Parts: sequence; structure tokens; C-alpha cells
Amino acid sequence: MSRRPAFRSAAATLGLGAVGGLFAACARGPRNPYYSGPVSDHFDGTRFFNPDGAPPRGFRDLLRWRFGDKPDEWPATVPLQAQVRPAERVDDLTVTMVGHATMLIQTAGLNILTDPVWSDRASPVSFAGPKRVIAPGIAFDDLPPIDVVLLSHNHYDHLDLATLGRLKAAHDPRVITPLGNDTLIAGTGLRCETLDWGDQTTAAHLGVHCVPSHHWSARGVGDRSMALWGGFVLTGGAGPLLFIGDTGFDQGRPYSAIPDRFGPLRAALLPIGAYDPEWFLADQHQNPDEAVRGLMLSGAAYGIGHHWGAIQLTNESREAPFEALETAKQTHGMAPDRFRALRPGEAWAIPAV
Repeated sequence: MSRRPAFRSAAATLGLGAVGGLFAACARGPRNPYYSGPVSDHFDGTRFFNPDGAPPRGFRDLLRWRFGDKPDEWPATVPLQAQVRPAERVDDLTVTMVGHATMLIQTAGLNILTDPVWSDRASPVSFAGPKRVIAPGIAFDDLPPIDVVLLSHNHYDHLDLATLGRLKAAHDPRVITPLGNDTLIAGTGLRCETLDWGDQTTAAHLGVHCVPSHHWSARGVGDRSMALWGGFVLTGGAGPLLFIGDTGFDQGRPYSAIPDRFGPLRAALLPIGAYDPEWFLADQHQNPDEAVRGLMLSGAAYGIGHHWGAIQLTNESREAPFEALETAKQTHGMAPDRFRALRPGEAWAIPAV
């Protein structure tokens, strides 16, 4: 058993995978290397921001966290119960957990990956940074033909260039991502379409809508919040589905407009981990109770909890999000089978509504 330092875990994922992003609080370079576009209600001409929301905390708070409470100890490795070999195509709706925020959505004959990461570390280097403790729930070579990648933002635990390069060679999927991330992806040769919040496109006969989340972005020193973050709603086919990516609860605002715009959701894929210490992380990462409240606000019939149990980023224990989700469902009177925290290798054929 080994203890992973909080600084390394946080740093490698929350920004430069992290460190760079948090140091970037002090770096205010005038040039955006990723995106150039008009000022909007969430873009000031150089950086994106959360309207009326909270910016990510700075370096002083990072040090306070680093020298504060020690993170709970995670196991160095966790055995995978079984790697699954998904069906080649699914007509209705099945979601399979690969690990962290990587899920395979199979619906209406399309195969869609969210934030694909098959690398061992969420880091800009292969020899340091947060390391996965459990193998991917689907072996890369067992993937069905991948049509689309939904990429929510550019933190290293979500945008992994090595995995994207492998996907290009094996499947050549189309990537759909918020503004600015195409610049990072360009070197992979993948086809990439960028969307602003409120924009939409199509993937075969599905609608793909980019929706706001409350988060931030960074890959290195000085590029904080220069590429946009966001979630996606898939419409058509088996019913609307939300993948929110990373988000803070932000008084419920990432969820409150969803029902009026999209009607009743069949499912929502929501993060439940990387929330402790909450004084440092609550603005950008929701906890399981907030995820339950978000599911209720979104109007989704079913929920899948992700962003837990694969890579230690913050202080909570590996099982804490799973246990807290069970408690939150009881607190809010939610049926036990409505919101499930899937483990790598678990698949769920979402019930019809």
C-alpha cells in the first residue's frame, strides 16, 4: 500500500493535469494560443469564465491544501472483476464504464466514447503524476468501432493525446468538443468539430448539443481557461442523454435549464468524485449529494456516477464517493436503482422510460 501525495494528485489533474493550471493563476499572458473569437457572456476575449460563478482557486490555496490534511490512502492496485467485450452495435441504450470519465455510450447504432483515457497516468509525462489503480473496463483492442468522441475539456484526466492518437489509428472517430480544444487535438489528425455553449451539431441521426458546466481548463503554465469546457446532451434515438463532464454544482445552474430545453432525460452521466477538501474543490467538482440533486433538477430518469475510483486526485478514499452516493439517495428519497456508480467493466442497459 502506498500513499499518494495530495499535491501530486491534485496537480496532475486539476490543471496541467495540473500544476501549470494552478500556477497560471499568477500568469496572465495576453495571448490565447487555442482560440480567437468574439467576446461573449462567458469569454472576455482571452479567457473563458463561468458567468456569475466562481473562478478556480489559486496557488496560495493549493499550498494550503498541500500542507493541510493528508489524503486517505488508496490501494496501489485494485483487481478488475472482468473486462467486458461490448456488442458491436446497440439499437437502444447501453453505457459501459471504462474508468474515471471514460464511458462507452452505445445507442441508435452509434458507438460514442466520453473523455477517452487508456493511458496509465493522467499527466503530461509517462513517469509521474496520478496513476490509475484499476485497469480499463474495456481493453482497447476490444472496443467496437468508435464513431464519435465527446471531449468535455482539456485537463489531463479527460483529454489524453496518446489515447486519441490510438483511436485515430484504430477507428478514426470524429471528435466533438468545446471551443479551443481542436488546437490541442490537431496533431492527432482526428476530425474535430468545436461547439460553443448553446451550439448543436448532428452525429448520424442524433443531435449533439453543447451545454454549460461550471469548471475550468489548463494544460500548462499561462493557459488557464483559454479553452472552453462543457457538457453534451444527445437527442433523438433512444431518448435524451446528458454527459456533463466535470462540473461544480453552482447552485444547480448546470442542470436547471435542461428539462425546459430538452424535455425529460432518459439518463444523465454525472461526476461524483474528486471533491475533498470541499473548501478547495466545491466550486469546480460536485460531491455525491450535489450529484443526486443535479440528477433531480435535470429531470433524468436514471443516473450514472463517474469520475471516481480509478485515479486518486484528491483527499477522499477510493470508496467514499460510492458510499456517499448511497447515503445521498436515501436522504433525498431516491430509488436505489435510479442512480448507479458504475465500476470499470460494468455495463448498464438503461431501462426504457
